[in-house]
Amino acid sequence: MKVLIINGSPRVNGNTSVAVNEMVKVFNEEDIETDVVMIGNKAIRGCIACGSCYKNGKCVFDDAVNELAKKFEEADGLVVASPVYYASANATTIACLDRLFYSTGFDKRMKVGASVVVARRGGCSSTFDELNKYFTICGMPVASSQYWNSVHGREKGEANKDLEGLQTLRALARNMTFLMKKYCFR
Repeated sequence: MKVLIINGSPRVNGNTSVAVNEMVKVFNEEDIETDVVMIGNKAIRGCIACGSCYKNGKCVFDDAVNELAKKFEEADGLVVASPVYYASANATTIACLDRLFYSTGFDKRMKVGASVVVARRGGCSSTFDELNKYFTICGMPVASSQYWNSVHGREKGEANKDLEGLQTLRALARNMTFLMKKYCFR
């Protein structure tokens, strides 16, 4: 089994990475292969609804999104992790997801999705809702935890101090593993 993890942060080893790494530890314990891809520091433009993806089977903009599309198709689960800057996922994450979900024609039903949000303090709930909509519109089961999938921290490494948030992400990874084993038929 394989999970694709999209880290939307532009900050290498920042708080979003702390959150993602907490999940990776659990996936490793469960023998789930992980592929973590950082996109926040890449030039990813938004969808222009040109429809070329319907004709060509891929997005007209040949960047990280087309590379992610192949990985997404092969994965049993998708984790999308984003920092929260202005009460929503950052622009690069949304541009990536808009194009990734719009341009890929493969059946996403029964691939398990999970969103993770990282903020100094506020905006987590609205971002959590925003990211989960990508999964629900495609019929993907959404993994849950014992609380909203969020971690708090502003300065680099502060997320390590949010013990409840990190526990929530460990539970999320365990629940996601359970769902993938139930729903994915490879």
